[in-house]
Amino acid sequence: MLLALLLEGLAVMGAAIGSGLVAIGAGFGIGKIGASAMESMARQPEAAGKIQTAMLIIAALIEVIALFGVVVCLLISFK
Repeated sequence: MLLALLLEGLAVMGAAIGSGLVAIGAGFGIGKIGASAMESMARQPEAAGKIQTAMLIIAALIEVIALFGVVVCLLISFK
């Protein structure tokens, strides 16, 4: 009985830590993309439209991966 409660608590704690790490990783990735895009646009202003489009697509893909990670962590915590 006590072992089951302990394991359930550890699963919830692991899921919380995992979702926190996913959020930190997504924030770092999007920040890195934004910084690189701004630097690229400053170097080549004529390519700003293409750079911005690529930046938005990659940021959306990072958000999807982060959302997937959070959903997996939630599924672990509810199991």
